[in-house]
Amino acid sequence: MAPTVTREPTHSPLRFDSPAATGAALIAGGLAVLLVLVLVAMASGRYAVTPSEFVASLRRMLGGGTSPQTADAVLWQIRLPRIALACLVGGALGASGAAFQHLFRNPLVAPDTLGVSSGAALGAVLAIVAGAGVAVAALAAFGGGLLAVALVMALAARIGAHDRTLTLVLIGVVIASLGGAAISLLKFLADPYNQLPAITFWLMGSLAAATWQQVAIVAPAIVAAVALLTALAWRINLLALPEDEARALGAHVPRLRAVVVAAATVATAASVAVSGVVGWVGLVVPHIARLAGGPEFSRLLPLATILGAIFLLVIDTLARAATAVEIPPGILTAFIGTPLFLALLARRSA
Repeated sequence: MAPTVTREPTHSPLRFDSPAATGAALIAGGLAVLLVLVLVAMASGRYAVTPSEFVASLRRMLGGGTSPQTADAVLWQIRLPRIALACLVGGALGASGAAFQHLFRNPLVAPDTLGVSSGAALGAVLAIVAGAGVAVAALAAFGGGLLAVALVMALAARIGAHDRTLTLVLIGVVIASLGGAAISLLKFLADPYNQLPAITFWLMGSLAAATWQQVAIVAPAIVAAVALLTALAWRINLLALPEDEARALGAHVPRLRAVVVAAATVATAASVAVSGVVGWVGLVVPHIARLAGGPEFSRLLPLATILGAIFLLVIDTLARAATAVEIPPGILTAFIGTPLFLALLARRSA
């Protein structure tokens, strides 16, 4: 009787090149890069912090016993809140952009497609013209973004067109245009010496006024919104299908679409409320994440979130450390995002 030959299986569920393993490796690599960039950002700026000063400051923060130094205030009260806010805002915009592009099945969709950025900007500009403080302007921006998207959703439900997705996009473009016109009118009527410069600088975006209080206020909204999208990732995958096919697979499409829009809108509105209008992050970052990890939403969402945090952290570090005068991050994202997006389009069409 011939001996039995045992062969190893040709396919193993634990292979590294499986989609799950590849996605986990990309996420782990992205987190490692983000951690390195956080350390670089903490050391970069007009007040240079050497590695030895950083270690000594960290030891003092952990109870080393020596008296506080200037580096402690720079690191823990100025730079670290700004870095945390940049990561939160970039991650929120990246996740929102990925959600909207997946929902509308359109790679040109951005978080402000439904008018959330225009609504938030209009709310902040109204507060500035009314003479309100920074906190009230941020709250008005958050409320304005939510109201703009609520108006878009209400009008789309009222019109009741057959193609609901296209209707949402078109109404969002109209509301965004109306918000832009209202902002232009308010800029024309504003005090040119005090209010107009404040409006202009807010619309260009900035993280210069970041504080731990701002981080504590926006972090719960952003984390909750991204967590909700993550929990529904396997259902959100169905939204990439035609509506009748998604319904046949058990998805309640109108309710799921409303939840995705609400979560992405909350994350975007919270981001715009504390950073102003920072464009291109939610448009470019999901393309990079999709190119790296594929279109499957449970991989796309965490990758877009991490890459969004990396992108805006790099932009903000350059904005405050590259020149003697701080450059608004909204300008840098446009200068860097435009050629990057064109390169991605060229690669896609090749």
